[in-house]
Amino acid sequence: MARPYWSGTIQISLVSFAVKFFVATEAKSQIRFHQISRSTGERVRHQKVLASSLEENDGGSGEDESQASSTVGKDDIVKGYEYAKGQYVMIEPSEIANLRVPSKHAISIEQFVDESEIDPAYFEKPYFVAPDGDAQAEAFAVVREAMGKAGKVGIGKIAFAGREHVVAIMASKDDEGRGLMAYTMRYQEELRNPNVYFASIPKVEIEEDQLELAQQLIKKKTAKFDPKRYKDGYEVALKELVDAKVHNEPIPVEEPAPKRAKVVNLMDALRSSLAGKADADDETDAPPPGTKKTAAKTETKKSSKKSTVTEMPRRDQVTPERKKASASVKPAKASPRHKSA
Repeated sequence: MARPYWSGTIQISLVSFAVKFFVATEAKSQIRFHQISRSTGERVRHQKVLASSLEENDGGSGEDESQASSTVGKDDIVKGYEYAKGQYVMIEPSEIANLRVPSKHAISIEQFVDESEIDPAYFEKPYFVAPDGDAQAEAFAVVREAMGKAGKVGIGKIAFAGREHVVAIMASKDDEGRGLMAYTMRYQEELRNPNVYFASIPKVEIEEDQLELAQQLIKKKTAKFDPKRYKDGYEVALKELVDAKVHNEPIPVEEPAPKRAKVVNLMDALRSSLAGKADADDETDAPPPGTKKTAAKTETKKSSKKSTVTEMPRRDQVTPERKKASASVKPAKASPRHKSA
């Protein structure tokens, strides 16, 4: 099993049990870029140097030697707070580790709420929560089952990664339902005021017919959420580009968007969508997600469309018919008009 990201206890009044938090997400990108010098092709590396050395190097004297001597090692770097211009107070890692924050070691559940009460915009990052040892399994299971049956979410605080987070804890929705899920949450002041962005949206009087058709369209396209069907098309296209450049092949080009019929008004668009016209166009014209054609394939497609037209031979091109005709005719003295240049 992976190493836990955080270990501590969950407290609900006088009930407490030890738990372990595991990060529930991971980066799956297959493409890793480095910074490269365009002129030399060498990899660019960054060094941490003293700010004073950069100011001295502006003069242009002894730049290489000065920069080498001003490089700062990792163990010599500490956090600093600028309380006045150019004046810093240094904070040692041990001092941060000993901060008086109770939620570093225990999550005290302050209240329970319905999951529907929480705006998804507040959720930040998910964690798997498991009991820390078999002795904790009984209390863990009882609380998890009670929360699941009540449809409630426990709200508390947890401190890690340099700050104290609001955390929401709920029963896992996996098939077996044996664990808990924890989500770190944003504070209210971290979310921008939506009225700043929505206030300028004009109020529209919605017609009942349009609303009914829109509801029918939503119902038609409603299906069970299957996360496996969604892939990162940008990652796929980026890998195609890299592979093409590595193997010196034609660079993939973006497919032109399929042309759609012009819609006169919203009612026509809703009716056409319910009739399945848009879906039919997507099936015939749109390429599969994350696939693009190369320039060479595009040219092949264009030439295949013109294959129904007979191409006339060039004047200087020798065809079997011309060769046969010229063999039956005696060569004649070329006139000045027919001499080749």
